[in-house]
Amino acid sequence: MTDQNSDAIAILGGTGDQGLGLALRFAQAGRSVVIGSRKEERALAAAEEVRNAVPNAQVTGHGNEEATRLAPIVIISVPFEHTAGTVKAIRDSLSEGQILVSMAVPLATAVGDGAARTVGIWQGSAAEMVDSLAPKGVHVVSAFQNVSAHRLRALGESVECDVVVSGPKAAREKVMELCPLVDGLRAVNGGPLSNARTVEMITALLIGMNIRYKQPDGMGIRFTGLPD
Repeated sequence: MTDQNSDAIAILGGTGDQGLGLALRFAQAGRSVVIGSRKEERALAAAEEVRNAVPNAQVTGHGNEEATRLAPIVIISVPFEHTAGTVKAIRDSLSEGQILVSMAVPLATAVGDGAARTVGIWQGSAAEMVDSLAPKGVHVVSAFQNVSAHRLRALGESVECDVVVSGPKAAREKVMELCPLVDGLRAVNGGPLSNARTVEMITALLIGMNIRYKQPDGMGIRFTGLPD
């Protein structure tokens, strides 16, 4: 992939609230950001929004397939019901050694139920489903599920949330390095990808707590006792 920028981060679904929030934060940190969407015009509009919010942002917009070719780390930020279709659509654009980050959570809204519950998946988690669909040699990592979209988009404020990152060791460590780019985010080593089963369910728990405690900005999670 000769046209790939080794510093770039691609975000598929970067037109949605959480994906756009990550795009804003990574651009603010000075990283090159590639926004992907099924419709290129939506990606171009999102890239323009990032440029308006972050002076001198290095950001471009493309269709998902082209966006995937342009970065070594590709983050999928689409609703669970569109996750499998997105991975299948970009399979031929992925290359050996790329890192594919799953943010998906199997919320029961996918089957017309409430957002404070999850549905069971044959593979065990949305991230493991992504792994089963990705080409051989592509490293799948689970991360960023529990970060509030509202807080990501509030660029002048600290996000204050831990990010549990699960997946193969080398790829996991590279994704963990992205977390400090966002003020207030701390990476937590979540071990193997199978641990995404637990992390994804935390999202449904947080959604229910946001409703009960009337927190429209969204809660975050923190782990105590971690070494500095």
